[in-house]
Amino acid sequence: MKSILVTGGAGFIGSHTVVELHHAGYLPIIIDDFSNSHPKVLEGIEEIIGQAPIFYEGDCKNPIFLRSVLDQHPELEGCIHFAAFKAVGESVENPLKYYHNNIGSLANILSEMNRKEIHQLVFSSSCTVYGQPTKLPVEEGANIHSANSPYGYTKQVCEQMIRDLQSSGTPISSVILRYFNPIGAHSSGKIGELPLGTPDNLVPFITQSAAGIRGGLTIFGSDYSTPDGTCIRDYIHVVDLAKAHVSALKWTSKNPSKCEAFNIGTGEGKSVREVIDTFQKVNGIELNVKLGERRLGDVEQIYASGEKARQVLNWEPELSLADALADAWCWQQNLSLQE
Repeated sequence: MKSILVTGGAGFIGSHTVVELHHAGYLPIIIDDFSNSHPKVLEGIEEIIGQAPIFYEGDCKNPIFLRSVLDQHPELEGCIHFAAFKAVGESVENPLKYYHNNIGSLANILSEMNRKEIHQLVFSSSCTVYGQPTKLPVEEGANIHSANSPYGYTKQVCEQMIRDLQSSGTPISSVILRYFNPIGAHSSGKIGELPLGTPDNLVPFITQSAAGIRGGLTIFGSDYSTPDGTCIRDYIHVVDLAKAHVSALKWTSKNPSKCEAFNIGTGEGKSVREVIDTFQKVNGIELNVKLGERRLGDVEQIYASGEKARQVLNWEPELSLADALADAWCWQQNLSLQE
């Protein structure tokens, strides 16, 4: 089994990727500091894969901790780097937190990978690097506009850091995955999105509202230049996204000293209103929906062209928006039973 370091492996996308890595025959080594996750996620992973995952609690900003983990696993062949803060609104309010964590942790990871001669990297990026696109669907060759938030800017800087390292002659093969909007949960209901505090993303706010945790659901902006006035995004099931990481890792093993970026989305935009309506229909629940003001940093509409990922990574999404929203509600119900 090939051992793969997974930073942020107890997080939403990280935990699902750990499961898919296991299913694909890899041995994931998880690092997480639980700054945006919870130890109970490790229990969910264990229930799904049938064994306790290898786990180290710590912060990737700490180079001493990071070095100690890698030194304990000389067999490591690659790294999937998730560990980053990702709330657009929070990044606008507290930009230094995002610069320090997102950029600093990647610099440490790359330094330790270089020291240990680990040459395969899959980096968790975001469609926010495109800013407000001028053409839809967004292709990987699109111009990178000014980011709409400090979070988006940190992802732009991190992508450039990886390219600069590769251009320097360092023997690293890397895939940059630009996610669109991951939603859903594992079909078992054992793992899913677990935001700490008030959710910043739409779907966990929907599920918490349906569960009675939130008083109501606010749509931030209903006067955009879209068919129903609400923002449009490309919502992808988290399990499909997790499988894309496995495909990307396989690509790095066959393409030494190369760096490629891929969009990971469905190729279809859905409005905030459509997502809410689909959730209500699929799960038979009526939500208390209110209209609010636009939120600073939000892009009006963005969705992916996934053609490059289909052709090069041999990956494409298999699950629907309805699947994702049914799985997300199943996960929320399981959480409510545990409380």
